[in-house]
This record gives sequence, C-alpha cells and structure tokens, in this order.
Amino acid sequence: MTSTQDPTPPTRPLIYDLYDQPVSGAEIERRSFAAIDAEADRSGFTNAQWQVVRRLIHTTADFSLAEQIRFSDDAFSSCAAALQRGATIYADSNMIRSGLSVARLQQIHPGYQRDSILCHVADTDVAVQAKDSGLPRSLFAVRKAAAQLDGSIILIGNAPVALLEINRLILEQGLRPALVIGMPVGFVHVLESKEELQTTGVPYIVIDGRRGGSPLAVACLHALCGLVGD
Repeated sequence: MTSTQDPTPPTRPLIYDLYDQPVSGAEIERRSFAAIDAEADRSGFTNAQWQVVRRLIHTTADFSLAEQIRFSDDAFSSCAAALQRGATIYADSNMIRSGLSVARLQQIHPGYQRDSILCHVADTDVAVQAKDSGLPRSLFAVRKAAAQLDGSIILIGNAPVALLEINRLILEQGLRPALVIGMPVGFVHVLESKEELQTTGVPYIVIDGRRGGSPLAVACLHALCGLVGD
C-alpha cells in the first residue's frame, strides 16, 4: 500500500548545496547541452540542424521532438542573410514578441529593437475585424502586416490560422518570406497548416504534428542567431 504521507523535508534546504558550490547560468546551460549530446541520437542531422534540434530539446526536455523537426534545404542560408540585413520579424503572438532576445538579435544587426518585431494580434482594429467576421484575430493580424512580410522571418507558435493565411499569401500573392518557423500548437487546422507550408517552396523549419508553441518558436530563432553569430 502506498503511503499518502508527505515526504520528510530535508533538514537543510537543497539550495545551500548551490551556495556551497556555485554554478552560473551559462555553466548550467553548457552542462545541459552536454547531457543532451550524450543522450540523443544526432545521426541524420547536419551540425547546423543539430544546434536547432538541441535547443528545442533543451526548451522542453523532450527528446522525441527530434523525430518531428523538418528543415528545408535553404532554411539556414536564407535566415542568416535575413538576420544580417536586419529583416522584419513577424510574430503571431505577443509571447513570442516578448520572448525574443533583442540583445541576441542586435549582435547580428544593431537595428533590431523590441518595437520593430511586428505582432498585430492584440490591435484594436484587428479585434474589430475578427468580431465582425467571426474569424480568428490571427488571420487579420497577418493581413495587416502582409505588405511588410516579403523577405521577413515569420514565427508562428500559436495560431494555425495565421500559418494558413501565410500559406495563402505565398501561393496566391507571391509572398516570399526569408524563413517561416511553423510551430503552431493545437488540434484544429494544425496538421494541414504545417503540411501545406512544406509544399510552398519557401524556406521553413517545422515541427510536424500537433506539437509546437511560442516558446519553441522563440528557441528556434535563438538557435539560428547563435549559428549566425558563430
């Protein structure tokens, strides 16, 4: 019979072990990456691809993500050129906009600022259009930014409808982003939005299936920044 009693608390809080033997945040990250390298099967990935895959595993502690990540052949070269010229960045959620490290971006191009990362999903006019039409705000947020998306880096971590609209702009209006990070999460429109993106001919990094999320989209771009900065 399993006991329901709470475990006996330690006589000395464990944080004191860290106080006694300090480890910096950078060292914790280094050790984490070393653990991932030791445990994961990185066969089948180029060095550049593995830097992205490892960062996503680090974000989630989920090794099975490696089986679902897809890269177009031109994803890295196109993204590197875009970052180096200070290309527009579009985010489908304010979580992505807030989570992106401007300091990392500025190491590649000094012109990057928080306000220069586009995200219109919370704009008043977008909310009005969504209410009037009965369609998601993410659709109208993409449409509002459409004129600025040629050559841009697009991060979709929340809204599959945003990715569907990006795909439509590519297929019908000739939009050519430098990279689409397609990682929306959920159960409706998710699978087809990712599958369609991979047929459009534009550079992409995708997590197949239902999994995704804004933290993964952010981690992906951070990994790409590290590759460009090396």
